[in-house]
Amino acid sequence: MLTPNESEAPIIIRPSREADVDAMLAIYRRHIRHGVEENVADSGVPEPDDLRERRKNLRDRRHPHLVAVRAGEVVGYAYGVLFRKRPAYRYTIKHSIYIHHEHLGRGIGGMLMQALIDACAAAGFRQMIGYIAADNAASLSLHERFGFARVGFLPGVAYRHGRWADSVMMQRSLGAGSTAPPPLSLHFGR
Repeated sequence: MLTPNESEAPIIIRPSREADVDAMLAIYRRHIRHGVEENVADSGVPEPDDLRERRKNLRDRRHPHLVAVRAGEVVGYAYGVLFRKRPAYRYTIKHSIYIHHEHLGRGIGGMLMQALIDACAAAGFRQMIGYIAADNAASLSLHERFGFARVGFLPGVAYRHGRWADSVMMQRSLGAGSTAPPPLSLHFGR
C-alpha cells in the first residue's frame, strides 16, 4: 500500500526485469481469484518459475513485456504473445494487461496500452488482438479509446466463478496494418 506522497509519484513504464516476477505473479493471481481472467483454468495458477520462463521466452523473441512502476512498486504489467504459432500469423500479436487491484481507475492501463502499442509497432507487428471478458466494461472502453474495434463475440466460452462467461475479440492495426506487405527483413525468427 502506498502512502499519500507515494501515490502522487509518477508512473514509469519500462521493460520487465527478473526482480519484477513476484509482484507480477501476485497481480495475476488476484485476477484469477477475484477478477475476470478468462484464459486460466482454476487449477492453472502459475508458479514463479513458470512466469520467469514465460517472461524469458517472450523477451528472447523480442516480444514486449512491460511493467508500470510507481514509487518502486510494480502496479501493473503488459505483454504480447504471437496470436497463432503458424508462420503466416507472425505479424499479429495478442496482448494482455493486468493492473494491481488497488490502482485500478488511475490511468495505468492506458499508459501500459500506449507503451505496448508503440513497442509492438516498433517490433514490426501489424495487428494487435485482445480477448476481453464481455462484462469487463472498463477494459472494453479502454480498448475502444485506443482504436480497437470489436471483431468477434464468443458466447459462453469461459466457465469461471460458477457461471459461463462471454468474451469479446478486439483488434487494431499497427503501422501500415494490412495495407502493405511487411519488409522482407522482418522475419521474427522464422
